Amino acid sequence: MSRDIIIPERKPRTFLPEDFKVENWEGLEPYFKDLLERDLNSKEDLKNWFKDRSELEAIISEDMAWRYINMTRYTDNDDYTQAFHHFVQQIEPKIAPVSDKLNQKAVNSPFLKELETEEGYDIMIRSLRKDIEIFREENIEVFTQIQTETQKFGQINGAMTVEVEGNELTLQQAGVILQSPDRAKREEVYHKIAERRLQDKEKLNDLFTTLIQLRDKVAHNAGFSNFRDYMFKAMGRFDYTPQDCFDFHSSVKAEVVPLLNDLAEERKQQLGVDQLRPWDKAVDPQNKEALKPFEGSKDLTNKTIECFKRLDPYLGECLEIMDEMGHLDLESRKGKSPGGYNYPLSEIGVPFIFMNATSTLRDMVTILHEGGHAVHSFLTRDLELADFKHAPSEVAELASMSMELISMDHWDLFFNNEEDLKRAKKEHLEQIIETLPWVATIDKFQHWIYENPTHTEEQRTTAWNEIFADFSDSITDWEGLEGNRNFLWQKQLHLYEVPFYYIEYGMAQLGAIAVWKNFKEDNQKGLEGYINALKLGYTRSIPEVYEAANIKFDFSKSYIKELISFVKDEIALIG
Repeated sequence: MSRDIIIPERKPRTFLPEDFKVENWEGLEPYFKDLLERDLNSKEDLKNWFKDRSELEAIISEDMAWRYINMTRYTDNDDYTQAFHHFVQQIEPKIAPVSDKLNQKAVNSPFLKELETEEGYDIMIRSLRKDIEIFREENIEVFTQIQTETQKFGQINGAMTVEVEGNELTLQQAGVILQSPDRAKREEVYHKIAERRLQDKEKLNDLFTTLIQLRDKVAHNAGFSNFRDYMFKAMGRFDYTPQDCFDFHSSVKAEVVPLLNDLAEERKQQLGVDQLRPWDKAVDPQNKEALKPFEGSKDLTNKTIECFKRLDPYLGECLEIMDEMGHLDLESRKGKSPGGYNYPLSEIGVPFIFMNATSTLRDMVTILHEGGHAVHSFLTRDLELADFKHAPSEVAELASMSMELISMDHWDLFFNNEEDLKRAKKEHLEQIIETLPWVATIDKFQHWIYENPTHTEEQRTTAWNEIFADFSDSITDWEGLEGNRNFLWQKQLHLYEVPFYYIEYGMAQLGAIAVWKNFKEDNQKGLEGYINALKLGYTRSIPEVYEAANIKFDFSKSYIKELISFVKDEIALIG
């Protein structure tokens, strides 16, 4: 890799000292006090006030980001855990009430209406008014409790390992063996993973129950009848309603689940098994060895950079910068939280990618996905305010999921023969068909959970199984494995850490298919639409951002049918 990478510098601070570090509330308080007490005598004064507030919030946000990143990288390091807890328990609760006062100062300014006519400010001010509407002082303590409870999920999962052939493996590492052509070995490892998860099922059940109760309390404190309705408001879902989610569920059930059944039946026939079992779902249907697109995290990094460069040199440079700055932590290891994320760093503008790579196609797709998020951070880096850079998830996930698809023309970097390349593309497209029903499953489950917050664990299990059955194939045989199926939801990090953040994956997946369709028709025009949409950050509404990419924000049966038919045709073309 070239050593002449230009590492971007953060913009000079104009409000806080260059050497300022977040250590405690006492150090931050004078800057909040300045903003609260400052006279605003013109539109320009108000605009500068927003810029200073943005700088302060970016510094705080980046400090919090590093505390979270370090804690998830090393769940067994008490110092990192304590540093995170200190922020959550001692700093964040002090910020919340002052932020509400700052919001009120802004909306009471006579110059706000004038500023609201400028691009981006209208979207930000809409969110600001929403924050005032839902803020309740009594929820500050509840949010602190929620934050403290939430991070237990990563600790519980980070400690999960199994022994396979004398080796201690993380569950992610062991999961790779589920792609082995040796069915007996797959079954053995499947049971080991499932049994290890079930050892903590009560702990995870209790944790989830605690979180549900705390979240329900937040909703009632803020005057909402349930946490779902509170979260729709809190997440700024101005452009769709719970009914749109229900429409998505029914569209997926009608248009995607039948195709899921076809794929499962085809897999069963190709494997030549009497019953298709859960340990048969990840292996190649022709019983070939698992695809291995890279050897170690360095190889994965280099191939991904080259893949992005082929799309556009600038895109590759974004990942080169991250690599040079040590902002990539990709391999799976003991003591590391599960999952993967791209964490935006508000001040420097160069994000951090965290994941648990072993050697699989799924890992390759994950880095492409998170790389799409990373590119989004770079493309919005120079927007005027931090609020303008933080696009809602429906847009953020469009960035990542589109990258998975538009990069496919260059997957030959990861596979040196045509047969493996075709397998990889087909597996990924089939994975999309499996993703949409899973998104519908998790989302519908969340609606039920928070519409019925006083449910028993038995009722939770019944609801889960009914919803799971709605969106899963009817070919897979779960006989004797009902205990495993009952708690499948416990592996979904979003339920614990970021409630109601999941339907966005489904909405964005549809958008990504549409972006890819445009890209296939005209590479240059499709890529331009994608980049132009991402550059907008959150200065436009979600439908307007989608429109900038020349696609629709639509969950109707007819639109989903059109997009899924396109994917089906592409699978057929691969052969």
